[in-house]
Amino acid sequence: MLNIDALPAFTDNYIWMLQDPEQRLCAAVDPGDAGPVQAWLEARPGWRLTDILVTHHHHDHVGGVQQLKAAHGARVHGPAAENIPARDVALVDAQRIRILDHELEVIEVPGHTSGHIAYFHSDAQTPWLLSGDTLFAAGCGRLFEGTAEQMYRSLQRLAALPSSTRVYCAHEYTLGNLRFAQAVEPNNRAIAERLEQVVRLREAKRITLPSELSIERATNPFLRSAEPVVAAAASHHAGRQLATPERVFAALRAWKDTF
Repeated sequence: MLNIDALPAFTDNYIWMLQDPEQRLCAAVDPGDAGPVQAWLEARPGWRLTDILVTHHHHDHVGGVQQLKAAHGARVHGPAAENIPARDVALVDAQRIRILDHELEVIEVPGHTSGHIAYFHSDAQTPWLLSGDTLFAAGCGRLFEGTAEQMYRSLQRLAALPSSTRVYCAHEYTLGNLRFAQAVEPNNRAIAERLEQVVRLREAKRITLPSELSIERATNPFLRSAEPVVAAAASHHAGRQLATPERVFAALRAWKDTF
């Protein structure tokens, strides 16, 4: 398995660095700021940045792409449906690419933006997912360009991946997301236990990621809209009966927007 480390950026972003220590090669994921990546490389003489992976076009994910490409000659991979600066490889759903000698599958997950993609590595022992701003730890991205129906379907696709999949999302939103999750399901013991763990981590100024898909299925309300208790809570908040998981999801997303 590749080594994967988080580089903090801005106030709550993470730039994920994929690393092959034997070859001293690396790839950067969603480098909204070139500075942290450049500092990481300067601290490791002899390492080479070969690739940049982009999930969507927002500036906090692409702001450092052109500078890093110019400095290191890295190949830039990003969604075909969005305007990604300096992109070399335009990616579509189900396409497979090879990064640091590992095969990644592209999964189109519109909702946060219209062309958002995720990258999935189906390692037999520890599969992992670069989910950008679609699936967060205990949450999901806001709907800036896509619809609630699109995001619901996108999350369902990701939820169908193996339960042992490690989830590498792009922001440190876990604490706030879990507080919302507890408001939706106040009697969910798994949420309460996870919230306690995350509070301790954040008090110690430690990262809460990566997550794991099995944990998300148990504690992330946006993956649980088919659960009767979640549907009841969303219906009560919306003031009307929500008949389908899709409508429950849309109500949850609107609730979270003002939570």
